[in-house]
Amino acid sequence: MHSSAPEPPARPRVIVIGGGIAGLAAAARLSGADGSTPSASVTLIEAATRLGGKLRSGELEGIPVDLGAESMLARRPEAVTLARAVGLGPALQPPATAKAAIWTRGALRPMPTGHLMGVPGDLDALAASGVVSPEGMARIAEDLTLDYAAAAAADPAGPADSAAPAAPAAIEGDDVAVGAYIGARLGREVVERLVEPLLGGVYAGHADQLSLRAAVPQLLPLARRGGSLIEGVRAIQRAAPANPAPVFQGIDGGIGRLPLAVADACRAAGVELRLGTEVRSLRRTADGWSVRATSAIGTEELTADAVVLAVPAPVAARLLAATAPAASAELAAVEYAGMALVTLAFQRSDLGPLSGSGFLVPPVDRRAIKASTFSSNKWGWLAAAAPDSFVLRTSVGRHGEEQDLDLDDAELVARSLRDLGTAAGIAAAPYASTVTRWRGGLPQYPVGHLDRVARIGRLTAELPGLALCGAAYQGVGIPACIASGWRAADLVTGALAAEGRMSA
Repeated sequence: MHSSAPEPPARPRVIVIGGGIAGLAAAARLSGADGSTPSASVTLIEAATRLGGKLRSGELEGIPVDLGAESMLARRPEAVTLARAVGLGPALQPPATAKAAIWTRGALRPMPTGHLMGVPGDLDALAASGVVSPEGMARIAEDLTLDYAAAAAADPAGPADSAAPAAPAAIEGDDVAVGAYIGARLGREVVERLVEPLLGGVYAGHADQLSLRAAVPQLLPLARRGGSLIEGVRAIQRAAPANPAPVFQGIDGGIGRLPLAVADACRAAGVELRLGTEVRSLRRTADGWSVRATSAIGTEELTADAVVLAVPAPVAARLLAATAPAASAELAAVEYAGMALVTLAFQRSDLGPLSGSGFLVPPVDRRAIKASTFSSNKWGWLAAAAPDSFVLRTSVGRHGEEQDLDLDDAELVARSLRDLGTAAGIAAAPYASTVTRWRGGLPQYPVGHLDRVARIGRLTAELPGLALCGAAYQGVGIPACIASGWRAADLVTGALAAEGRMSA
């Protein structure tokens, strides 16, 4: 009588809730769709009828356009690595131009070179740009000789019309607001006309609320050490390795192609993708997790060995309210900013010359738009796809200032055109336009945010087989979101292995 070898255990089942790029990255890592070793049978559930979250492609009169994020940081490797793994390597394309401007003090002025998130290392370049007034330049130069306390005393609250809080007398503890620290060292002008618009483009937030530790961590050691911020930035720049590679990358046809390609790779690897399905509840069971979900065909209970929550913090807070009330409360405290993108197509022959990749707008100048991207200049693939057209887009809305998102499309287009006319002399009417609203689109990283993230991590670690990922935690950029998805996949895989649920 021959004994048969025991069957190897089936791969554990993991449910990924959320089909943005973080959830897709987690599903790809678990299923092996990104070239890694498959470790689980995966079902991904997405409430919307499309995948990709804030990465979204569309068309404007037949022209392919991005209606969400349009580029990804390339000097952090995760996004480029994933794009190549799912077959988009040949489509990667850097911007055709990176020359941006700032619309401030009544004119379009060149973005000064030699800065780190608006903090100048090259004072000559800053002075030549005209972004900062002569008085502002004189205040910046004081950083080279003043100690921190003296700098704070010299500029305690900024101009009379500024809503900035008083600068702290010293950097203590683990965090400080970006605007408070930089303003104390360099004065309010550099915060309001350089740092604020640059940070606003990433977070749609405010420098006087955003965490230095989370948003510009390179500067935190300088803040703790004290002394000249300008000299500290120069030292960082000198120490940086020479890197001719592009800082950013796009994708021929739009960044919105990335989540669709990852989804295709996931399907090929056996991932079940359920769209239009909303998760109503999540609870821990003796054997793993139970997920109650509703779709057009009704409500069902799904079981899993592990769950990855790749949803915005408020959704995660709702789903964890009963199972992990303390973690839920922390998640519910994460605030979000909303914004709208106005995409416009012009006949190229109707426009005068438009140079560079576009411009940023400091909030202190009180304009309707906060930025404009000259997309047909910035992306060679777009210029080739529509050579007789010129596509540009504007953005509207910041944290706490989302009321403009309630305006109708025609009014948002009209306000954008007025600002474009004043800033860049555009008098032509677009032949096509579309408005995309991202309500609650960007999580805010205020002072203490990373401490909150650490508390959430400790609290959810008490629930075996659960991991969280997405923009709310350790970075809002595409590479950071992908990294968080990979990290969540590794966390649940490690937990399942510890419980003996992983197949060899």
